[in-house]
Amino acid sequence: MKRNPVITRIWHGKTQAIHAEEYMAFLEKTAVPDYKSTPGNLSVQILRMIDGEVCHFWTITRWKNLESIIAFAGENYLRAKYYPEDTDFLVGFEPEVIHCETFDY
Repeated sequence: MKRNPVITRIWHGKTQAIHAEEYMAFLEKTAVPDYKSTPGNLSVQILRMIDGEVCHFWTITRWKNLESIIAFAGENYLRAKYYPEDTDFLVGFEPEVIHCETFDY
């Protein structure tokens, strides 16, 4: 069986729960189109979990190869990419993301 892994990039951030809907709308308007407009992006998923007064967000993006991720995130592709508006919503800024080889069968 031939394996053709793609790279999954996972970012995590937190907002106050009262801002969950507003931040989700921001992600849909700004971040998702940015991901999807980068050549080599294969998919975008957003996971959201409200836990008391905090809302966790994960963006799960799949990429054709490392070059595609660098085109999106820059040479230091392990660093999280933030938008200026994130300062209006996020509680803290995690410096790095996770990359995983992903195998579909």
